[in-house]
Amino acid sequence: MNNTEKETGRSETAPVVKKETILSGMQPTGSLHIGNLEGALRNWVRLQDEYWMYCCIVDWHALTAEYDDTRAFKEKIFQMAVDYLAAGLDPDKCAVFIQSEVKEHAELHLIFSMLISVPTLSRLPTYQEKKDRLDSYGFLGYPVLQAADICLYNANKVPVGKDQEKHVWLANDLAKKFNSTYRKVFVEPEALFTDIPMIPGSDNRKMSKSYGNHIPLEATEKETENILKKYYTDPAKVYKGDPGNPDICPVYLIHRVYTADAADIIAPPCRTGELGCVDCKKILTKNLNAALHPIRERRLELLKQPDYVWSVLETGRERAHHRAQNVMEKVRDAMKMNYRKKK
Repeated sequence: MNNTEKETGRSETAPVVKKETILSGMQPTGSLHIGNLEGALRNWVRLQDEYWMYCCIVDWHALTAEYDDTRAFKEKIFQMAVDYLAAGLDPDKCAVFIQSEVKEHAELHLIFSMLISVPTLSRLPTYQEKKDRLDSYGFLGYPVLQAADICLYNANKVPVGKDQEKHVWLANDLAKKFNSTYRKVFVEPEALFTDIPMIPGSDNRKMSKSYGNHIPLEATEKETENILKKYYTDPAKVYKGDPGNPDICPVYLIHRVYTADAADIIAPPCRTGELGCVDCKKILTKNLNAALHPIRERRLELLKQPDYVWSVLETGRERAHHRAQNVMEKVRDAMKMNYRKKK
């Protein structure tokens, strides 16, 4: 069996260079926004050429907040898969799949839950921040399921921002604890820190659907223009001739991502007052729409091919399941819990 078969479960004749493995994923929130695109998707698209990629839609994680109404999950998963593909994830290079369709995630989560204490989990920042709103056992154990997601594929790296470092640390710690308690099965995963551009929402908070301040990838050019018109700018810059401070302006922060040489062509006239906020937003609208145009075109094509999108998720599930089965076989062997396996 060649390296491709080991990683994907598919037989291919062309030789491949062995690569490390990456696991990443998002909760199914439906169609994505430019914060998701710049904060994760673009990086995944770059990494798929260098690593074995497993890109998971983590629907079990979504249950922590939406356990009482799961009717929209299927459509949200479909829309997210469309955006994954439209942004450039290639199903021939990475496995795109749904978490709950690979049951080994739950099995490893259960095993890992025996290796960590409740006080450790209750001290994690994610729990402390939301415990007043989400107090279920499932939410307390959310980071353990994340660790299982990562270790189930023996991922070497997990692409995250600095604010998510603790989650990878926990996966690393649980991998070490399992390896020392039984025998070495797991790679000890590391965070792959990336420069994630800050994409602010229209109210100058972090872009988020829950805040209603986002720019959806599926938005039309006109809708994008209307959203940008409502964006906060420097509160001291009221009229066109007023000098502004681009460093505190969310519109300028997005310019830095979508406008070439923004530091030279946008910031200076903003500081002098030569460039007014209305014209500044018009420039950004043009550049943002131009950048998103190919993604939106591909998105429209994919929406007409639902069977293809679901087939990508099925192929991804098969590849992920193949890898997960191999790892869990080693886990059960190490724990002496492969009861029916002949010696």
